[in-house]
Amino acid sequence: MAGHKMPYFHNTAGYPSIEIGTKKFMCIGAKPPFDHPHEYLEMGDETEIVCPYCSTLYKYVPEVAHNESTPIGCLWEEESVA
Repeated sequence: MAGHKMPYFHNTAGYPSIEIGTKKFMCIGAKPPFDHPHEYLEMGDETEIVCPYCSTLYKYVPEVAHNESTPIGCLWEEESVA
């Protein structure tokens, strides 16, 4: 998934909710290899959405950059294998 334009978020730490700055994103649950099927989520006119696989509550906060999260560290970027 390296170089994907849509942000991918994970909740490996088990936070009750994650604030993000986008309404269209992918939830992967936890970091691989413990991830669930990568679920495309779109909030539409709403400001919150729950992932149907892992039950993470995502909250849209426009002050957060589209590729960041609060708490920090929930954006998933595939690590390159050397």
